[in-house]
Amino acid sequence: MLENLESNYDCSRAGDDLHQLKQELAALRGLGAEDTETQERINRMENQISFIMNKCDINR
Repeated sequence: MLENLESNYDCSRAGDDLHQLKQELAALRGLGAEDTETQERINRMENQISFIMNKCDINR
């Protein structure tokens, strides 16, 4: 998970960051854990992915 995503995010890093985030997200989902902390991490990663895709105008 990325620590700080801000409005000045450098889109040249988007490819690597999205790849990393999607791998981490898949791993977390694969655990099948449904506790609050894990769900919050999943939500944050999904938000980070959406932020990068919107900021850098990347289509799914």
